[in-house]
Amino acid sequence: MAPEVIASLLKLPAGERADLAMALWESLDDSAREAVVDLTPAQVLEFERRRAEHDADPSTAIPWSEVRRRLSVDR
Repeated sequence: MAPEVIASLLKLPAGERADLAMALWESLDDSAREAVVDLTPAQVLEFERRRAEHDADPSTAIPWSEVRRRLSVDR
């Protein structure tokens, strides 16, 4: 990406930069995300703990759309 494009994007307000980052992340499919994310052993353990917690009580889950809505309201 051209440096001038990056420079102009970095001038966006924080909320718009965050929205852009999320849109870019969401544009990746699962295999692309897995290819670029390297978790530490501690992160893997935390993920497994949270997964087990969710499996034990799935009703506590919050849909991603709701999390995004709450984040945009908090800005």
